[in-house]
Amino acid sequence: MPLPGRPTRPTVHRTIVVLFLIALALFVYGFANIGRYLTKEDPIEKGDAIAVLAGTRMDRALEAADLYKRGFARLIVLTQATREGSLTELARRGIIMQTDAEITGDVLRKLGIPATAIVIPRELHNNTAQEARTIHRLAVANNWRRLIVVTSRYHLRRAGFAIRRELSGTGIQVAMHGTRYEHANPDWWWTSRGDWRWVLEEGGKLVAYEFGLGP
Repeated sequence: MPLPGRPTRPTVHRTIVVLFLIALALFVYGFANIGRYLTKEDPIEKGDAIAVLAGTRMDRALEAADLYKRGFARLIVLTQATREGSLTELARRGIIMQTDAEITGDVLRKLGIPATAIVIPRELHNNTAQEARTIHRLAVANNWRRLIVVTSRYHLRRAGFAIRRELSGTGIQVAMHGTRYEHANPDWWWTSRGDWRWVLEEGGKLVAYEFGLGP
C-alpha cells in the first residue's frame, strides 16, 4: 500500500512518458523549423547601398544586380574574401589572375551596372565579422543610413546578427536579403545534402555567436 502523499509507480511512469513526449514534440518542431529560422529575411526599402557578402562568385551578386536595376540603391559593394596563396605565387611567376570580386565586378558591368556604381573595398576578409567592420567603415565614411545586405539564404540569420552587432549605436538600418540564385529549401531542408551542410554549419556558428565565441 503506497504511503500517503507519495506518487505511485504508475503515476511516475506516466509523468516520465508525458515529459518525454513533450521533449520529443519540441525536438521535432525545432528540427522542422530550423531552416526557416536561419533563412529569415527582412522587408527591403530603398537604401544607400547594397552590400554583397563574399562567398560566391555570382549567386549573391546577381541578386544585388536585380535589386539595383529595380531602383533599391545606387551602389553595390562587393566585399573580398582572403585570396588563395597561389595567386601570389602566380603573380611572382608573371601570371596575374583576377580575384573573385574583380571577376564579379566585370560581370556586373556586362549586365549594365555602371562602373561608378560598383565599390570593391580594399580589405580582405575571412569571416563575416570582418566584413561587418568594413561595412561599418564605409557606411560611416559615406553617411549611409540604410543598407541592404545580400547573402546566401541560410547565412541570413548569422550574418544579420554580426552586422547589426557591429553597427549597434550608429542608427544605420540594415535589411538582410537572400539570393534567389542559390539552392535552398528551408521548409524541407533535411531532404537535401547541401541544405544539411548549410544548416549544420550555420546552426553551429550561430550558437557560437550567441555565446560570444564567434569572431
